[in-house]
Amino acid sequence: MNWLQLLSRRRLGTHAEVAPSANRTDFERDFDRVVFSSAFRRLQDKTQVFPLGRNDYVRTRLTHSLEVASVGRSLGVLAGRHLLARNPALAAEGYAESDVGAIVAAASLAHDIGNPPFGHDGEGAIQGWFRETPLGQSILGRLPAAQRLDFERFEGNAQGFRTLVRLQLPDNPGGMQLCCATLGAMMKYPRGSHVAAACARGQSGKKHGFFEAERALFEQLAEELGLQRRAPGEAAWCRHPLAYLVEAADDLCYRVVDVEDGFRAGQLRYEEIEPLLLAVVADASARERAHDIVTDERRVEYLRARAIGALIDEVAAGFAQRCDAMLAGAFDQDLASVIPHAGELEALRRLAEGRVYGSGPAREAGAPGVEVLGELLTAFLGAVESAAAGDAQPARRTRAILGMIPDQFLAAGRVPDADPYRRALAITDFVSGMTDRFAVLTRRRLAAL
Repeated sequence: MNWLQLLSRRRLGTHAEVAPSANRTDFERDFDRVVFSSAFRRLQDKTQVFPLGRNDYVRTRLTHSLEVASVGRSLGVLAGRHLLARNPALAAEGYAESDVGAIVAAASLAHDIGNPPFGHDGEGAIQGWFRETPLGQSILGRLPAAQRLDFERFEGNAQGFRTLVRLQLPDNPGGMQLCCATLGAMMKYPRGSHVAAACARGQSGKKHGFFEAERALFEQLAEELGLQRRAPGEAAWCRHPLAYLVEAADDLCYRVVDVEDGFRAGQLRYEEIEPLLLAVVADASARERAHDIVTDERRVEYLRARAIGALIDEVAAGFAQRCDAMLAGAFDQDLASVIPHAGELEALRRLAEGRVYGSGPAREAGAPGVEVLGELLTAFLGAVESAAAGDAQPARRTRAILGMIPDQFLAAGRVPDADPYRRALAITDFVSGMTDRFAVLTRRRLAAL
């Protein structure tokens, strides 16, 4: 792979060159398009760790995404400095280190835009509904393998790509028409759901990043960027190198910041966090400064900021060392696992895994979310399947449920699509796009019918 292709400014879905803005670069415009999208706004009420939390300090998906974008910009600028020093042709084509920062920032901002309500519990709820309920199994039984696995292994990353390239601004070819470099950097898992076992290995292959419905669009993207296909005929490609930075920005934020949220939520004590963060900072003055701070809350904030700053430098250095291997498709690990303080980061992850994500409040709040999404899928897909079967006089409740589905999720004339795959996708789009509270409210409205 080569950087002149990988940093393509072409917008997916367009053919003619778009005139640059006088006051923003192409990649800065991508960032702004994501910020002003309705899908991004809905992240303000989607779970990061604690669903429907009553503590207004802890992060939502929106604040998490903004923090990841901030870290991603810093990583991208440092990486851009390295790339321009190594590739004079980039400067000759008008690229600056800030362009790489803007690409990684925009991709980081959008990295969770397809997540359903209730976080990873929500993903599991959608997967489980299709696998385990009679209606879900009936729908899957009519689909070929590639389409069936889209639902059995429902993935927020794939929903995110679909959101950007199809659901937002659906009248445009390519949806939001983001730059190919930005979309490539966002794709941590550049493969479809149905691939050979060899293409599902490594960090980039452990999940799928696009649905069968968007396969053709991703193939256009891969061709424009010059992504290397992992095996002939397979819907699997090597990662865009900047995707490693987006992943690292996410890893740094959730491993360090989720521990801070756990402390704020009362699940962790300061004495458990301090040694791990001080080990990352590795600065004698930081210990003295932390000791002088009056409250534990402020100490955690200070050490969190210092730790993330130190880790940004380590990840950028790791990227520079492995950049050539990434271009050759020979590196397929997460950067956070190969930096000097990888052990401390892993310890933070284990601490969060056992005491934050697995805490009573997180489990108790997440469990109702699984029930909520299951009930929504049963109601809405049940009504749509009934209507698609040609029931001349559907029951009053079925008519009422169909009336709750927005126009964009039904075909012209509010008739369900004739294709069972597209019907299931449309309702999954509707349900997965809901916020936590809207999902709960919709369940109550259904119960009242």
